[in-house]
Amino acid sequence: MAEECATLSKNQMDNTLLRHRKHSASLKRAQNPVTHLSKTQDDTLSSNGTTDGCSDLYGGQTSSKVLLPVVAGISFSTRMYKILEPPHVCWDETHFGKMGSYYINRTFFFDVHPPLGKMLIGLAGYMTGYDGSFPFVKPGDRYEHHNYWGMRGFCALLGSFLPILAYLTVLELSRSQTAALITACLLLFDTGCITISQYILLDPILMFFIMTAVLSMVKFHQQAQCAFSASWWLWLGLTGISLAGALGVKFVGLFVITLVGLNTVSDLWRLLGDLKLSLVDIAKHLIARVCGLILLPLFLYVTIFAVHFVVLNKSGPGDGFFSSAFQSRLIGNNLHNASMPEYLAYGSTITIKNLRIAGGYLHSHWHLYPEGVGARQQQVTAYLHKDFNNLWLVHKHDYNNSHPENPDLVRHGDIVRLEHKETTRSLHSHLHEAPLTKKHFQVTGYGINGTGDSNDLWQIQVSGGRRGDLVKVLRSKIRLFHRATGCVLYSSGKTLPKWGWEQVEVTCSPYLKETPSSQWNIEDHVNPKLPNISLSVLKPHFLEILIESHIVMLRGNSGLKPKDNEMNSKPWHWPINYQGLRFSGVNKTDYRVYLLGNPVVWWINLVSLVLYLLMAAVASITVQRGFSLGSKRREHLRVLRSGGGLLLLGWLLHYTPFYAMGRVLYYHHYFPAMLFSSMLTGITLDIWFKSTDLLLRTPYSDWLQNLAQILLLLSIVYSFYLFHPLSYGMTGPLAHNPKSHMAGLKWMDSWEF
Repeated sequence: MAEECATLSKNQMDNTLLRHRKHSASLKRAQNPVTHLSKTQDDTLSSNGTTDGCSDLYGGQTSSKVLLPVVAGISFSTRMYKILEPPHVCWDETHFGKMGSYYINRTFFFDVHPPLGKMLIGLAGYMTGYDGSFPFVKPGDRYEHHNYWGMRGFCALLGSFLPILAYLTVLELSRSQTAALITACLLLFDTGCITISQYILLDPILMFFIMTAVLSMVKFHQQAQCAFSASWWLWLGLTGISLAGALGVKFVGLFVITLVGLNTVSDLWRLLGDLKLSLVDIAKHLIARVCGLILLPLFLYVTIFAVHFVVLNKSGPGDGFFSSAFQSRLIGNNLHNASMPEYLAYGSTITIKNLRIAGGYLHSHWHLYPEGVGARQQQVTAYLHKDFNNLWLVHKHDYNNSHPENPDLVRHGDIVRLEHKETTRSLHSHLHEAPLTKKHFQVTGYGINGTGDSNDLWQIQVSGGRRGDLVKVLRSKIRLFHRATGCVLYSSGKTLPKWGWEQVEVTCSPYLKETPSSQWNIEDHVNPKLPNISLSVLKPHFLEILIESHIVMLRGNSGLKPKDNEMNSKPWHWPINYQGLRFSGVNKTDYRVYLLGNPVVWWINLVSLVLYLLMAAVASITVQRGFSLGSKRREHLRVLRSGGGLLLLGWLLHYTPFYAMGRVLYYHHYFPAMLFSSMLTGITLDIWFKSTDLLLRTPYSDWLQNLAQILLLLSIVYSFYLFHPLSYGMTGPLAHNPKSHMAGLKWMDSWEF
């Protein structure tokens, strides 16, 4: 009897231990972060006992078949409604509409963003009959007879997909129609999302690619049990294509690339720990992801620029931002198919171009610096346009202006004197303070007809050159080192006052570090004693112009500083919906459109962020303390920590980097992060509502849950009804007037409608 009792006791202990191990394993699976989405599919079996990871988990559900068309219908209706109003240029349409016109006319321009978004806008306009002739001069200009609906309609079309893509993404992450529907409602009835989708802007295009990348990534991870199948490759490829699209519209696309990259690294780490897979299998997974998520997006991104350079082959307003060599490839530019001597020589007439963005050409004119601004000598500036006052003669340092029949070539380290051709004064510097950059020295024109002093002497320094190296036109980067003071010729980028004709300040900088502001190149070069060569042999190849265009874009982005009296926004303003943007109109007689998120939607998102963190903390403590959880609670925990973790990471990646940016920021920069915040809200509130059974028994908990969902939906829809004039246009008295349609709705003093 004692042995039987001992055996029974041992069996009970073994069973208990086995149950404990199973329970612990299930808890650990529930704690897997979002990057292990595929792991959660491993244990999901279909009714016939096979894994359903290769199929659409929700496509067959009746509720999904009903809800998705409803979401799509409302989304397209709200975005396409009054798409032609107002019939004038609104806000940044003046930039991106104009750039679409440049593509239609094949005119080269400069922008701080990659070209895909503008190319698609131009293509949409061209396909719908727009001829590219509208000038897009300033906001408020009427379109008149010009066909602009295609460009607005294209942006609205992509904006209409955002609620749909968010619905599908949350559905995949949470397996909950309710969570997906809450997310869709937040975006469907947000006045900010509607407004930003209805105009010729890059934002709806960017957000479309971000959302397709996230959805494709989630779908790809749900194909874990059918690796290397057609559907697996499809979603991997779509992820890569979407990443290229997002980066091709704006550099903000790097944030979603980071999200996918972190997710992929964690997924590969999980595969490495799967002992069922051989190292060869793991290598195949790695190579597939490198091809799909690195090489494919990189190829497509480079292809976008190749098309950009082929289409924009005519000289235009963007020429001056790029190097002389770059300009030589543009039809209509004075350097295109031109011929000139290849190497700089004494006696040559030249123009000298600064290499910084909008650095300008070295320039002088008869006007003198005013009293109190350094020495009262002839002004030397940088001028952004081609002009005869940009011409300079190259002389040897001995003030002998005669040149032999076969002129000597200028070499690295030579001492030269530059004479302004129109005024015959020499380029000169001294220890007087520069007009605007006080720690630099003044640069002037001094002497006449070749007379001057030692302050007129400059040493030619070729970047990366050695003693005796020749100076090649267009291609050589040179510095002009002032012998007397030890400074270098410098374009500060600062605009001079009216006495300087609002041209760019030129100084002599005592700081000798090589920067684009202190580097110059020879552009025009005339010397009848030297043989000419065609500049076509000096044209840069594709890789060079690709790298140069990115350097120029990145410099342009970092140089976007707020102008005087310009409305600037701070990142902490955005989640609280502190301040919007005027898209159109100011006065009561104007047709006014104001970009502002639906305050109820945005504040629900803000509260849900805090609620999510609290729920995740409570869930983590519960698991850590070893509390027993039922299957329903374990599923909630999985969704909260995996799906919610992905969306929280997405929100952080698309929001927090703006705190470190020195460039000018605007309210609309938050909208990609707002998409992730809304999806996280859908998951958080769904689980919170379903937790009512912790307080009440069935059916009371179900009634409370349904009531909460109905109240949430009604509050979102009713707030949209109140604030919809912000999106669709307002006329008449302003909000502070009791007779205004928006009277009583200015809940924050910072709102300007």
